[in-house]
Amino acid sequence: MNTAFFDIDTQNDFMLPAGALYVPGAETILPQIARLNRWAKERGIPLISTADSHLEDDPEFALWPPHCVTGTFGQRKPDCTQAGQIVLNKRSVDCFTIPELPGLLGQLRLEHAVVYGVVTEICVRYAVRGLLERGIRVTLVADAVRSLDETEAAAMMRDLEARAGTVARAADVCTA
Repeated sequence: MNTAFFDIDTQNDFMLPAGALYVPGAETILPQIARLNRWAKERGIPLISTADSHLEDDPEFALWPPHCVTGTFGQRKPDCTQAGQIVLNKRSVDCFTIPELPGLLGQLRLEHAVVYGVVTEICVRYAVRGLLERGIRVTLVADAVRSLDETEAAAMMRDLEARAGTVARAADVCTA
């Protein structure tokens, strides 16, 4: 089965307490994300990372404070998560607005995606839904995601499982 790992928006502005749009507790999942990314790289599993990349006057800033402005420290991924991944920049919460993504999925003949990152009920949800809608089986790594709204995150996980997706832990994924 053709599998790829999806590291969703694990960028300094979201992951670090000093970040412009910090997700509380996000720094605690960095070891799991680093482990997943290294494990994929060591086994030659494609690793696709999405990254917010906003302009200084981006329209999204009407909804959220300025964050992940292109070229800033906040837009970069923490060093521990770097693992030779394919980085796809986006200006929307939905990674399927990235023009290159559908072609990449086709090129990989992707059948299964292992998904993790931030924010569970926003950008991770869009990634999961988009993958499922394209007939790709999804495993969400529960100890490598962080949310802003636990109720919404739990609803997203229930929806994933109702659509034949699975929820796992990083330790389970990295031993399979």
